[in-house]
Amino acid sequence: MIPIKSTDEIAKMRAAGAIVGDTLRMIRQMAVPGVRLRTINKAAEKAIRKRGATPTFKGYHGFPAALCMSVNEQVVHGLPSWRKLKSGDLLSVDCGATLDGFIGDAAITIAVGEIDDAADRLLRATRQALLAGLAVTQPGHTLGDIGAAITGVGEAAGLGVVTQYCGHGIGRQMHQDPQVPNHGDPSTGPVLLAGWCLALEPMLTEGAANLRTLSDGWTVATADGGRAAHFEMSVALNDSGGQLLTLTSDGKWP
Repeated sequence: MIPIKSTDEIAKMRAAGAIVGDTLRMIRQMAVPGVRLRTINKAAEKAIRKRGATPTFKGYHGFPAALCMSVNEQVVHGLPSWRKLKSGDLLSVDCGATLDGFIGDAAITIAVGEIDDAADRLLRATRQALLAGLAVTQPGHTLGDIGAAITGVGEAAGLGVVTQYCGHGIGRQMHQDPQVPNHGDPSTGPVLLAGWCLALEPMLTEGAANLRTLSDGWTVATADGGRAAHFEMSVALNDSGGQLLTLTSDGKWP
């Protein structure tokens, strides 16, 4: 059963989401050449806890860190290591925070220093895929509409669309029904209803979207070594459309 959130519950999710948005903005500022991933992870956990929240990912199914940090060909679930960022890297960061029992969840991909044109196109297309999905995330549309919008942007850009992983419902648990695939056919699947809270998270790749899991048991990377990007935003559906839940405290994208 897909949970319907009350106005009060959505307000709590927005408060948790603002912590995520602010933390991601801080990470964007920190992600410069020479900084270690573990340094960023430590600062993020401190920032989340300082706001009275807890890092949702830490301990989730045994995950050992506050952030998922994936570099270049790594798509999702990367571990914060002692690796130093260098100019030209793409850093995908997924962040979650739990406050008053409700969860905020969002992700961004950051250009570290100067990146090449292909990386810039990948970043722009992946963010545009998220925006296209969000544009149809409103009552009366379907889950298939979201997936079709995301895939349409990726394929038009000549990029691979990751379909093994998907978005999800969100609330008191990080992963609730329904699953929100990054592919689909328009006007198919369940009809979206006011009160649903969803996390959309397209992932695009330079080459084929075939994946492999690294020896650490967590990090998922492209099989061909092509770079990847990942953006995610949580949204609450209401009668007039959708309300973004993981913006910064001042209402901006992280």
